[in-house]
Amino acid sequence: MAAPLMPKATAVWLVENTTLTFRQIANFCEIHELEIQAIADGDIASNIQGVSPVNNGQLSWEEIHRCEADAAANLVPNKLENDVREHNAKAKKVLSPTQRSEKQAAILWVLVNYPEVADKEIRRLLQTTDNTINKIRKGVAEKSPDFADLKPKNAIHLGFFTERDLEEARRNSEQKKAATKATKKKSAKKKTAKKAPAKKATAAKKTTAKKSATVKKTAAKKAPAKKATAAKKTTAKKSATVKKTAAKKAPAKKATAAKKTTAKKSATVKKTAAKKAPAKKATAAKKTTAKKSATVKKTAAKKAPAKKATAAKKTTAKKSATVKKTAAKKAPAKKATAAKKTTAKKSATVKKTAAKKAPAKKATAAKKTTAKKSATVKKTAAKKAPAKKAATAKKAPAKKSAKK
Repeated sequence: MAAPLMPKATAVWLVENTTLTFRQIANFCEIHELEIQAIADGDIASNIQGVSPVNNGQLSWEEIHRCEADAAANLVPNKLENDVREHNAKAKKVLSPTQRSEKQAAILWVLVNYPEVADKEIRRLLQTTDNTINKIRKGVAEKSPDFADLKPKNAIHLGFFTERDLEEARRNSEQKKAATKATKKKSAKKKTAKKAPAKKATAAKKTTAKKSATVKKTAAKKAPAKKATAAKKTTAKKSATVKKTAAKKAPAKKATAAKKTTAKKSATVKKTAAKKAPAKKATAAKKTTAKKSATVKKTAAKKAPAKKATAAKKTTAKKSATVKKTAAKKAPAKKATAAKKTTAKKSATVKKTAAKKAPAKKATAAKKTTAKKSATVKKTAAKKAPAKKAATAKKAPAKKSAKK
């Protein structure tokens, strides 16, 4: 039910001009019953001039007389005030003054009691705007002083709309919410369906990037160890090959070294023999001539006569000539035999010394050969290291890719 225009002035008029009860006047004017009693007692509203609801078209005399006869009855306003919504639909939605003043209270009542109703439906039911709805909602939530005195009032009783209109608004808002949810789900599914290949591709790229990063890290971590193991393997192989070749070449080297030492010793022996040969020959000739002269002297001393001496001299001269001839003939043979004996002795001594020195020489020769080979191996390893590193670095990603 809509409150009359100027409710206190209307209550003053009804108190003064009718015999209605305080309850009937309070229900019609929407004022408390005690306040109506205070108006009748003259405690309040003494300076307010009464306004006739009959002249305003809100009540009729027949309705007033009916309620005066029956104290339990309630005043029913005229059709204009009783169903304002239908009248507004016919009269271009023109609201009464009471409805204009209570519109904010009606909006607050709908917001508090029916929060599921959409703003669009509230705007349609109460002929308001989104701006006013948002202002009322924020002002009440923030407890603004502008809305401190605003209290919710039943919009159905105020005549803005009927219960059927409210139920229809609730139904429409629920259907719209359901439709929006369905459309959101469909759009989300479409977006996910569109993004699924891209997400899979990005996920695959991320996984491949992560795997490549981990592979690179592991390769970077394992590279020094692999290089060290490869270097150890190569050095071990080279040392094994070197040892094998050294073991194979040792007898030949020993034989060649022995041959070289014997050749050197024989050459030195020959040189020394060649140097000593003239001296030996001279000493041998001196000894033979001394002996011969001693014998000649003995024979000459025995042979007193000169003839004997001359004969002896002749014979001695002949003998010395023959001896010289024979000595000259035998000298090369003696020299050869003496040289053979000396060479045999020297070769024997050389063999003994070579046999004694052979282990030491072998050890020194082996050390020298191993040192030379290790030096050559290190040089070749230093030269081949970059190529091997590059080869191992190329093989590592290939192996990992094959494992994957």
